This record gives sequence, C-alpha cells and structure tokens, in this order.
Amino acid sequence: MESIAQSKLDRYLRIIGQYDNEFAKWAARSKKIIKRYRDDNRGQSLTESAKFNILWSNVQTLRPAVYAKLPKADISRRFGDNDPVGRVAAQLIERAIDFEIEHYPDYRATMNYCVEDRFLGGRGTAWVRYEPHTAPIGLEDDGVSITPNIEQGENAPPQMEKIEYECAPVDYVHWRDFGHSTARTWEEVTCVWRWVYMNREALTERFGEEVARKIPLDQGPEPLNAYNENKRIYNRAKICELWDKESEKVYWFSKGMPEIIDERDDPLGVEGFFPCPRPLAATTTCDTLVPVPDPVLYPDQAMA
Repeated sequence: MESIAQSKLDRYLRIIGQYDNEFAKWAARSKKIIKRYRDDNRGQSLTESAKFNILWSNVQTLRPAVYAKLPKADISRRFGDNDPVGRVAAQLIERAIDFEIEHYPDYRATMNYCVEDRFLGGRGTAWVRYEPHTAPIGLEDDGVSITPNIEQGENAPPQMEKIEYECAPVDYVHWRDFGHSTARTWEEVTCVWRWVYMNREALTERFGEEVARKIPLDQGPEPLNAYNENKRIYNRAKICELWDKESEKVYWFSKGMPEIIDERDDPLGVEGFFPCPRPLAATTTCDTLVPVPDPVLYPDQAMA
C-alpha cells in the first residue's frame, strides 16, 4: 500500500513539475508586469524624467467596466410547466445564493482580485468550498435527553449531529498558488490544485495532531521583489490540495513530507468535479492554456 501511495505522490509531483516548466516564462512576465503596475522602480534613478504610468491607468479604467457591482442570482425552472413546488424551490435557491453573495465579503473580494489578476498577469482564479457547521444533539431515551460522552465508554450511544447552518465560501487563489495539468484546452485538463500555507494550529485542526507534528513548517508566501527575500517568514507548511478528475479523488500532500497526507472521494459531488471554474484568462489559443498578458501586447507603452 505504501508503494502505491508513493507512486501516486511521484506521479502528481511530476505533473506539478511539468506545469511549472510550461508556465515559468509566464510567471516571470507576470512578476515584471505587477512590479511595473506598482511602479516599484520609480525614484531609484537620479536621472529619471517625469513619466505617466499608462499601465496603471488602463487597468484602473478597465476594472470597473468589467466588474462594478455584485451580481444577482437568477434561478428559474428549465421548463415553464405548472409546477408550484418547482417555482418555490427556485425562489428558495435564488434567495439563498443572493444572501450568500451579499452577506459574506469573500465573494466581493475574490472577484475584485480575480479581475485585477486578469488585467495584469492574465489569469484570475476562484475556488469554492463547502462548510457545514454542525452541533451535537442529545438522544431521547424514555423521555430523558442524553448527551453521549467519553465516560460512558463502549456503551455510549452513537454521537449524533445536526447542521446548524452551511455556507459555500469563495476563496481567491493567488496566481502563483494555482496549477493544472498541462493541456491544450480546459476540457482536456484532468487535475487542478492550489497551494495553501498553514500554521501548526490549522494543520492540527485539519489533519489531526499526530500528522500535523510530522509536517515541517519551512515555507512562506514568496515575496514579489528579490530584495524582500531576507524578510520572508518561513513559519508555514505549504500544502497542496489536488483534485484528480480521472480518479474522482482529492489528495493533500506537502513536498516536505514524502507521503500523501489525506485523500477523499469527490467531496462536493458537483458537475464537472472541480471546485473551481475555468480561470478568467487573457489571450489564449487552442494550443495552450498559457495566457498572454495584455501588457505584453503593447509593451512600449505599458512598460515605459
């Protein structure tokens, strides 16, 4: 079993390596474009003349034109039959989605970040999670409410839970923390993954204390500028969450730990399997999913 798990891990690490090689030039371009957008080099030269950052101006103009306000859910029956149950169900779903979008700030922030990534590096990615919040409930035995506890030992009745509420957070995935199997079109993609930086408490909550102790905290988010490398904080574990459509399984692993930490069968059960939609991409062709950032198409003006 260990050899099978190791071969799986080696296979996925090879897929990730292929992605890194294919997207290396795009990643370098994206870093350069973002630094120009931020104008990080302004004022470093004593002979620098006054200039206008047209890249910043273009992005600031295009962002509100693409995404200016929260969308409204529109849920309706596929056919206009006389079906009052279907009509009420559609209204319930529509109102639930509207509440999720308007009440929680994650959707608004994620869409703003994705649109910004689209106009700079050329790719914005969102990721959806399902979060049920449960609470234990007592068992009725001869009219007496019983809450199972450890003291009852093997004779304790099974623990029962109820869902207090559930939500579907929308996470923004940084363009450097997302990847997919190399393919010509999105329909050919078989694996998607994201890298998440977790501290010891988060590891313990997610994987348990025994496993969390084995995972080294030797990573941290990569800084944009090389001169900030000495300020990089290495107090996180870099965990990969990989969704394999072919096996319909999800795997969690870390490059610092030579084994798969956890795996589950299709946790969401959604159409298309993946927990993320097709990334919001700039110019692409049917030969590759590597996007061409917009500033590359007018470099003389954007990078001046």
